Amino acid sequence: MIPKIIRVNSLIFLAVAILLLAAPVALSAADPYPWPKKETRAETLSARIPPPPGFTRLAAKEGSFAAWLRGLPLRPEGTPVRLYDGGRKWRGGVAFAVIDIDVGSKDLQQCADAVMRLRAEYLRASGCADRISFNFTSGHPARWADWAKGKRPQINGNRVSWAVKSRPDSSYGTFRGYLDTVFTYAGSKSLSLELDKVKDPAQILPGDVFIEGGFPGHAVIVADVAQNKQGRRAFLLLQSYMPAQDIHLLKNPSDSKSPWYPALSGGTLETPEWTFTYSDLRRFPETDCKAGLVK
Repeated sequence: MIPKIIRVNSLIFLAVAILLLAAPVALSAADPYPWPKKETRAETLSARIPPPPGFTRLAAKEGSFAAWLRGLPLRPEGTPVRLYDGGRKWRGGVAFAVIDIDVGSKDLQQCADAVMRLRAEYLRASGCADRISFNFTSGHPARWADWAKGKRPQINGNRVSWAVKSRPDSSYGTFRGYLDTVFTYAGSKSLSLELDKVKDPAQILPGDVFIEGGFPGHAVIVADVAQNKQGRRAFLLLQSYMPAQDIHLLKNPSDSKSPWYPALSGGTLETPEWTFTYSDLRRFPETDCKAGLVK
């Protein structure tokens, strides 16, 4: 009788193990920022950067991209911007604060790459990993869901095909490998074609992107937005640059005391290292995934 019970229990254990292996891996909401960090208890962007006098932050739903961006961890005040090789950024004075996120060991995570990194990290953390997809400059889509299944791009000039070259793996390390490949074959030009034009830049939202597609081009992402009683808005900007470097919160060259920029319907937007126009503002398309940090 006892051996039979043991065999039954073993079969039950085996069945449960198979189900667990087959189930999708959910990212715990305990850490929606799972990359390697230098600080164990970092101050968040919203905690350190108050809105301008007379302004309040726009309401943001829990689990939204806006809320996630506001919760980005910061390195201590005075931390210099570092390049991918550990050296200091030549124009380090453009940064108001430095995000506590890794750059990688290669010269890859530059301008538009930082925007794609943040968007992809958010989608993964919010349970929408299967919506992560960016187009290569050739126009071919690179989907994280395919990469996680073991598929890899076979690139021959402007021709791209996908074939199974690895075992299925949805781990964070594999995810970073996917992103490095995206950074290699995508950029500001391809990303600009994936985003929707914002009709009225004065109605800017967190997660919007100022982008000028080109070779080179540049892109900065809106980290936060505040509004006053008159309906005027102000916003914060994050960027990486060339060579690959820490993602950092930009200073406003027109205001030495505050990093907030005024939201306008048109005209020129001067940032420390690039001049945009307000008509360069774009927005990520809506996804059909009901985002919310996986519990």
